[in-house]
Amino acid sequence: MIVITAPTSQIGSKVVDALVKTDEPLRLIVRDATRFGSAVRERVEIIEGSHGDASVVDRGFEGADAVFWLAPPPWKQTLKQAYVDFSGPAATAIRRHNVARVLSITALGRRTAWQDRAGAVTASIEMDNLLMETGAAFRALAMPSFMENTARQAAVMKDKGMFFGPIRGDQKLRFTATSDMAAAAVRFLSDPSWTGQKEAPVLGPEDLSFDDQAAIISEVTGRPMRYQQISYEQFKQQFLDRGTSESVAQGYVDMYRAKDEGIDNVAEGTSKNTGSTSFRAFCERYLRPILAA
Repeated sequence: MIVITAPTSQIGSKVVDALVKTDEPLRLIVRDATRFGSAVRERVEIIEGSHGDASVVDRGFEGADAVFWLAPPPWKQTLKQAYVDFSGPAATAIRRHNVARVLSITALGRRTAWQDRAGAVTASIEMDNLLMETGAAFRALAMPSFMENTARQAAVMKDKGMFFGPIRGDQKLRFTATSDMAAAAVRFLSDPSWTGQKEAPVLGPEDLSFDDQAAIISEVTGRPMRYQQISYEQFKQQFLDRGTSESVAQGYVDMYRAKDEGIDNVAEGTSKNTGSTSFRAFCERYLRPILAA
């Protein structure tokens, strides 16, 4: 039995799409089951509720062999509440039901100089520590920034021919597509043989600066695009203006500072941990239809 939390998220939904085509027994923990079509609802077992709720995960993890764990994005809570406190009931249920394997979506940064001062990254590592203390076999699928983070500014790109961020434009960074994260998750969830507790980076096939991204977006969409660096103060205020807590806003500042300083560039890319989706392919699939319209 594979249990999938956050099954309507960008990563979780792709994991569900792949696993429903297999013979694996699946159980989804979701707030609203109507978000799935009848074909999925008839194929899987569904438990409605929040996977931060102790009674929900207690029922959800009963008889589970593997759990796909993804904490919702932080917003109005503190980072500790969003990652560590939210995952506490799951850790209790993992112990109670002797879940054999846990797969967590997390961020790169463990055992680096930034581990304890990288905001949301630090909180996600502390969440993983809590889950590892259960004694279950554990894999932390660790990603750098998502390509989808750039795509979130599609409306601004269309309006102004620009996108914005606090990291300098020529800084080479790693980016991963959520589809590659999901593919890696499916491989682990479908394999009952792995043991131990490890981090498993999932990296994109190329390192790019935001200036590089702007050039690729321009070529793919035919719409001139450029990247504009903003101050960290402006970056933080954008989060506060959208209603986040002070903890979350500062946590994203600290995370992006760590990225600017190189936290994502420490993990070594190999043939086994590198996804297949290039940023150009991502733009052709997702950004061109939006920006060319």
